[in-house]
This record gives sequence, C-alpha cells and structure tokens, in this order.
Amino acid sequence: MEKYWMEVALGLAAEALQVGEVPVGCVFVLDDQVIAKGRNTVNETRNATRHAEMNCLDETIDWCTKTSRDFYATMASVKVWVTVEPCIMCAAALHSLHVSAVTYGCKNDRFGGCTSVLDTSLLYSQPTAMQGGFESDRAMQLLKDFYKGTNPNAPQAKLKKTIQDTR
Repeated sequence: MEKYWMEVALGLAAEALQVGEVPVGCVFVLDDQVIAKGRNTVNETRNATRHAEMNCLDETIDWCTKTSRDFYATMASVKVWVTVEPCIMCAAALHSLHVSAVTYGCKNDRFGGCTSVLDTSLLYSQPTAMQGGFESDRAMQLLKDFYKGTNPNAPQAKLKKTIQDTR
C-alpha cells in the first residue's frame, strides 16, 4: 500500500508541473483511505503559503466538518505522503498537529524542514516521525523538469548596480 500512496502523490505532483507549479504532491491517509490530497498552488493563487501540505490541511478541515470528526484527533492518526521533503513551514505544522507519520520522496536542499536545512523535530518534545527517500528519483526528476523551464510568476531579477570608477 505504501507504494500506492506515493503514486497518488506523484500523480498530483505531475499535475502541478503541467500547470506551471513547483511539482509537489501530497496525500493524507486515514485508515487506508485518502481523506485529503493536494498539490502546490502557489503560482495559481499568488500565495506563497499554498503548498501541497497546506492545501491538504484545508481539505482535512472540510472533511472533518462534513463527517463530524474532531480535527486534532483525526490529525493524530493521519499518515502523510509527500513527494518532496516538507519545507520548514510545512514540517513545523505537521509536527505541531502530531500527525502519525510523514513519508517523503526527495530532499529539499533549499527549504527542507526535516533535515536538509533545519531539523524541525528538534523544536518539539514529541516530534512526528519523518522518513525520506521513498521514490526520490522520480520526485527529483519532476523538480528537474520544472526548473528546466522558467517560472512566469517569479519576481523579476534585480541587477546589482556597480559603482563606477570616476577617476
């Protein structure tokens, strides 16, 4: 079943790539059932916080409301599958909500909150278990495919002004 959940997340990441988003996909699984799935929507929404994990959190809140379940109790039983190491913001949120476990694909050398940039688990007395390297080559290939192109929503590069010698 583990491979299946990562396949679902990879499919969501591929969808993100097709629409010009950083290709990250995520699923929240409770009792062998997907209760939330998400992909990055940062460019679409022009909101830098709309990562796949945050979109899943929103879906989980909706799911809990519709099924009359306690959000925090639900989160404590949720297993998370995400294609890229959660960033510091997302890793901290998942630790804070005490999700059952997080399995991710490739490392996130720029923003990783599991081990790559900051080990957020050190900030919590009862951290969530986060394990990486699952289907990492496939997840990394999606990122490479994204970064081969250009991001039309990226801010304009600012050129440094040089001081000219006036002698």
